[in-house]
Amino acid sequence: MQVLSKAVLAGAVFTGVCQLYSTALFAAETEAKPYNPVDMISAFEGTYGKHTGQRRNHTKGLCAEGEFIGNSDAAKYSRSALFSGQPVPVVARFSQNGGNPEQPDNQKGVEGMALEFKLPGGALQHMTMINVPIFVSKPETFYALTVALKPDPATGAPNSEALKAFVESHPDFHGLGAAIDSRNPPVGYDTTYYNSLNAFWFVNKADQKQLVRWHFEPQEGVKTLTDQEMKATPADHLAKDLIARTQKSPAKWDMYIILGQPGDSETDASIAWPGDRQKVKVGTLSITKAMPQAGAACDSVNFDPLIVSDGIVPTDDPILKARSAAYAISFGKRMSGQ
Repeated sequence: MQVLSKAVLAGAVFTGVCQLYSTALFAAETEAKPYNPVDMISAFEGTYGKHTGQRRNHTKGLCAEGEFIGNSDAAKYSRSALFSGQPVPVVARFSQNGGNPEQPDNQKGVEGMALEFKLPGGALQHMTMINVPIFVSKPETFYALTVALKPDPATGAPNSEALKAFVESHPDFHGLGAAIDSRNPPVGYDTTYYNSLNAFWFVNKADQKQLVRWHFEPQEGVKTLTDQEMKATPADHLAKDLIARTQKSPAKWDMYIILGQPGDSETDASIAWPGDRQKVKVGTLSITKAMPQAGAACDSVNFDPLIVSDGIVPTDDPILKARSAAYAISFGKRMSGQ
């Protein structure tokens, strides 16, 4: 299988495939070891450096606010108050992958959208998403990747042989690596889709369960930079563009759930579900305001994907559990000024 281009493996496109969305706990450089979120955070700090008071992954980003309105079609599948049909306030964060606060926006990589829905009675629902179609199956894979990406002191760049060895020894990364290598960055945070990647159970009022993955589709349509535009576009434009955009009009996404069928993987995010699975539109997200993250509402939020409302249940996907644990450690460190 052709996983990454020769240029990527040689180091020419390291930023795109090298600084991937890393969320959990993983193995030693060549041998797997038990999940340990402390090691994961240490790996981020070893590869990207320590940035006091900042997130260890998806470090570069901005805050946003808006609302979500669910529709009646969702009630068939979930009893969550998220789909009551009433406006639900949202605290959001948009971000770039990796632990580099200066990550260039005009290079291949991964963008993220994290949402905290503030439901009646103080309940919360989190959705933490990225704009790739699949992920990896094991948390150990991303620990190994993060270790392999540590810059060589002599060159300042990751060791190409270490990265190549990682790719060859971790087949669950192949699909994700190919997806990132094959597409250019988005024109804006508001012109890309975002996926749950992991599967969840929707549970309705009759306690009937439906396996789903969710997908947010931009109403502006998906738009990516051309190769020429990548060269001409500033390296730090995404946050400024979203702030300017929301000053004129809301940025909107339609939320869809993809209905899983028997045989579809519940716990392996590296496997795409068949393209003929039914998609159901269940609501619309409107981002009405965006702002720098320092001191804004999203800055103090730990977007733990295991924070869910009644009517939405996590699966046993090991990536979900690993993300939650690593996020908690990162949150504790940055909130204590580390």
